[in-house]
Amino acid sequence: MDGRGDPGGGVTTISLMPALLRHEEFLGLGVAVDEREARLQLRTQIARLETELAGLFAEAFGHTEVPHRIEALAPQPRVLDLGELEMVRDGLADRVAEARQALVERKRTEDGNRELVERMLAAPQDYKWVQVSRQDLGLHGCGHWHSRPRLGPIGMLMGWWRVKVSSGCPLSGRLAAVEREGQAREEGRICRRTATGTMGLGAAG
Repeated sequence: MDGRGDPGGGVTTISLMPALLRHEEFLGLGVAVDEREARLQLRTQIARLETELAGLFAEAFGHTEVPHRIEALAPQPRVLDLGELEMVRDGLADRVAEARQALVERKRTEDGNRELVERMLAAPQDYKWVQVSRQDLGLHGCGHWHSRPRLGPIGMLMGWWRVKVSSGCPLSGRLAAVEREGQAREEGRICRRTATGTMGLGAAG
């Protein structure tokens, strides 16, 4: 027997050893390649979810709050393993789902408020003192729709109701004018006091 076969023509373990070693090497290489591919796919999924969550956060800004934070898995920056990458991906997926639901609920509320304003305009006497702001409708800026009686108490007694649309925001120019008017009044009082004092000194002399 020469170490490659037995008397019965079979192959010995010694002759199979090189092939087995090469097979183990290929298996190890395959595992490494598969892990790199898995990491690449997870990072691609994470990037896509982060982009989607950022878009939902921007869409909700000024309308409603959406959950968007993900807790760090480690106190210090480091390379995450596959299990940790999966946890990050799953956490982002949960935040995206919650953000979508928050926007759906907010839109439902805004649509209901729009319908309320339409009903108020059609029959203001049925919605006495009800007030809906522009923010309730998902609109930017100040202002509101307010069901109020015409002519104050007389309108209440007579049933004269209307929906008053108010801007609600004081204009910057108006505020500046009020401030200038107050400053002018103060300066006028100072001038009058100064003139009075001067006249008193002249009379004394």
